[in-house]
Amino acid sequence: MASFTGIRLTGTDFGRDSNGTVDPGLVPVYRRQRQTVAGTAALRDKPAGTRGLGGTTMSRIEKRCRLVLILPDVGEPEEITRWVGDALRGGDVASVIIPQYGHDDSQFQKRAEKLVPVIQDAGAAALISGDSRVAGRTRADGLHIAGNNEELADAIEKHVPKLIVGGGNAQDRHKALEIGELQPDYIFFGKIDGDIKPEAHPKNVALGEWWASMVEIPCIVMGGTDPASALTIAQSGAEFAALRLAVFSEPERAGAIVQEINALLDEKAPRFDA
Repeated sequence: MASFTGIRLTGTDFGRDSNGTVDPGLVPVYRRQRQTVAGTAALRDKPAGTRGLGGTTMSRIEKRCRLVLILPDVGEPEEITRWVGDALRGGDVASVIIPQYGHDDSQFQKRAEKLVPVIQDAGAAALISGDSRVAGRTRADGLHIAGNNEELADAIEKHVPKLIVGGGNAQDRHKALEIGELQPDYIFFGKIDGDIKPEAHPKNVALGEWWASMVEIPCIVMGGTDPASALTIAQSGAEFAALRLAVFSEPERAGAIVQEINALLDEKAPRFDA
């Protein structure tokens, strides 16, 4: 699994054309350094460049693509907390993103207060996608920013290195490199509620493959409603596959589905270079 030490795209003429604009064609290819990371209990105390999305895992997991779960907007707080706990007991999960959806700040905080300890106790990182104050109040590990680059830049400036901060929704290479210049802890390809088809969106998979081949900053690629879409993402070289409905459309089977996905990745996912 890659460390959160990204290449710097902010040099005077690094990856830019004569007008100073980031040009994907001018960015040279880099070998990524894949390293293990500390357990999530220590993430908040780690300096910039050593924070990670995942908890303590066996080496066989660290050498392949890992799961990121995104919670759906279903169920009461007690139900979703139970489903998440079941899912995390099913096998390796690097992190869980908790979106705010349409909940007001008070409702969202109550939801997160129940979820964050369950996620962290399982060794995964809890990421809040919503009000940053909720992340602080619940002692979450990080923030997922789904908005524009200005929002992401502001979150990085305010909360790194105390929190993991990443996100985006880069729809092309140019926008991805602009996000890379901000030095987030990770970049996200797709929308967190974009799992509307069984397969992962081909454009997101292609962007993840391109990014993973040249940039140290790890990427998360949004999967589809079919659990097997995680393998397609893994085969692209991306470090993380994000699943939402693929795991939680049958919440009572969430643990079994996570177990099946990990078995599939153990058997067929390519291994990262040491």
